[in-house]
Amino acid sequence: MKHRKINYRRLGLAGLCLLLLSAGTCFGFSRLFSHPEKNLPVQNTASGTADLSTLLEMAKQPLGKVMYIWGGGWNEEDTASGPETRQLGLASSWIEFADAQDASYNFQDHLYEIHNGLDCSGYIGWVLYNTFEHKKGEKGYVDFSDRIEPDLADLGLGTVIPADQIESYDPGDIMANSDHIYLVLAPCQDGSILLIHSSPPGVRLCGTPAADGNPDSQALALARHVMAGYAPDWYAKYPDCTADYSYLTEYDQFRWNPDKIKDENNLRNKSAEEIVSYLFSSLEN
Repeated sequence: MKHRKINYRRLGLAGLCLLLLSAGTCFGFSRLFSHPEKNLPVQNTASGTADLSTLLEMAKQPLGKVMYIWGGGWNEEDTASGPETRQLGLASSWIEFADAQDASYNFQDHLYEIHNGLDCSGYIGWVLYNTFEHKKGEKGYVDFSDRIEPDLADLGLGTVIPADQIESYDPGDIMANSDHIYLVLAPCQDGSILLIHSSPPGVRLCGTPAADGNPDSQALALARHVMAGYAPDWYAKYPDCTADYSYLTEYDQFRWNPDKIKDENNLRNKSAEEIVSYLFSSLEN
C-alpha cells in the first residue's frame, strides 16, 4: 500500500492541530476541505427497501475487524466511494491490516491508506451499500459526514431532524455533524445510546453517558459486554468503549421512513438488552 502524502489543505485547521498535538479520541472528521467550492452530488438512487434487521446486521459485520483509517472507504480522487465500499462483504485488505496491528495502533501513522480500513463516513457508506445493493460496482453512498443525511433525505428515504429538535432515538438512526457520523444500535432507559461507528482505533461499539450525565451508563455496560464477548481479541487490545456527552447533543438525526426501512422483527419496540440479544445471540447474558 502506497502511503499518501498528507494533504494539509484538506485537513483544515482542526485536523492540522490534531496532527500536531496528537490529542483526542475520536477523529471521524469528513474531508470537509477537499472540495470547498462544491458539495458532492447524490451518488445513488437506492430505490429499493430493506429491513431494519438487515441494516443492523450489516452495521455489526466490521465490528472489531476493521481499523480506523482517515480517508478509508473513499476513492483515490477523494470524491466518492472507493471500490471497497462498493462491494458486498468485508474487504480482505481490511481484515489483514487489522490482524497485523497491536495495542499501540495510531491512526496518524496511516493517514489516507484508503484500502486498509474505514473512516466514519466510509463505514456508514459501506453499511448503506450492503443494506440496499445486491451486487458490487454500483454507485456508492460515501459522502462528507454532514452530507450523508441530506443525501438520504433527497432520495426519499427519511427525514433529517436538527439536533435541538430530537425527541427520541430509534435503532438504525444515523447521527451526524460536520466532524463525525455514527449509527444508533439501541437507546437505553437511562437516556444513554449504544452506538456503532468507525472512530480510532476502528469500528467499535460505544456507549454515551446517561441523559443526566452519569458516565457509568447502561449503554456503556452493554458496549463493554458485547465487545468483550463478540470481539475478545480486539477488546483486549482496545478496551475503550466510551463516547462523550456531545454524542447526545451535537448531532443531527436521520430517521428512516418506515416504508423504506421496514421492521419485520419489531426491533424499534424492543429494549436495548433485547436488541443486543437479537443481534449477538451467541453471547451469554
